[in-house]
Amino acid sequence: MNIKNNLILGKTGENFAVDYLISKNYKIINRNFHSQYGEIDIIALKQDCLVFIEVKTRSSSVESALSSVSRSKQKKLFKTAQSFILLHQEFEDYFTRFDVIAVIPYKESNHFHLEHLEEAFTPLY
Repeated sequence: MNIKNNLILGKTGENFAVDYLISKNYKIINRNFHSQYGEIDIIALKQDCLVFIEVKTRSSSVESALSSVSRSKQKKLFKTAQSFILLHQEFEDYFTRFDVIAVIPYKESNHFHLEHLEEAFTPLY
């Protein structure tokens, strides 16, 4: 698969994840938030919790998608989340959580399988 197809697949997976989250009563606050440390795919509110969500769209397995969030990536996500909160101080008193959503397209169809792993990791300081 070439880079363009990977980008399209990734964006499609993110859109599917957003639709799923909305159906589960999450309020989407931001998408593709960038800082000097990296990017967070989706930032959402679920009641009194600010949720930072990494979406992994893979053509193979859920396990490979979930395991692709390395410790190095976790550190970057945490620092990026801190940057978001510094810029949006209205969220500084919220609980925070880091989730991973794995999106796997079914072969030869426009449907996807989604796994939402809440509290996928604890922030690394």
